[in-house]
Amino acid sequence: MSEANHRAPASRGVLVLVAGPSGSGKDTLLNGARAALAGRDDIVFATRIITRAPDATEAHTPISQDAFVAELARGAFALHWASHGLDYALPASIEAQLAAGCTVVANVSRTVIASARAALAPVRVILIDAPADVRLARLRRRGREAASDIEGRVARAVSEVTLGPGDTHIDNSGAPEAGVAQLIAAIEAATRAGRP
Repeated sequence: MSEANHRAPASRGVLVLVAGPSGSGKDTLLNGARAALAGRDDIVFATRIITRAPDATEAHTPISQDAFVAELARGAFALHWASHGLDYALPASIEAQLAAGCTVVANVSRTVIASARAALAPVRVILIDAPADVRLARLRRRGREAASDIEGRVARAVSEVTLGPGDTHIDNSGAPEAGVAQLIAAIEAATRAGRP
């Protein structure tokens, strides 16, 4: 194992939270970054647990509502939240990965950023966004939401994310390759910052 691909677990790893509104292109950028960084054993992409059937747009662990409630009760989640009628979680296993010095990258709701900062520091936030018309077109193309829900999701007021030192904002209104490159650079910067 080369030194370039591994760092000794001398310090706690950084939790990198990727957030942004529906249609901002988070899944596209995360899929591109995951593929590009596949050889890195110091960077882990968390798989979300979602009360939704499998689909082609995102690799996630599907779970029934009853099973989600049971797993939550037994402390199986590091973070959990509800959004758009579904329940989401990150597995408790990310805590061991962070303790081992890994950078853990996770797609989350903006509503859990504050609690993650309090419980799982150090945390870096990458906010991915795009203009409303771009997000609307993307949601229509992916076809996961009912047509009657799409405009409401785009128009709905969203809570602001306060970015701090080391956090990043990505305007993902251009070519996916440009957004992927920016996301990779932000993840690598967070990883370097976490090293002793």
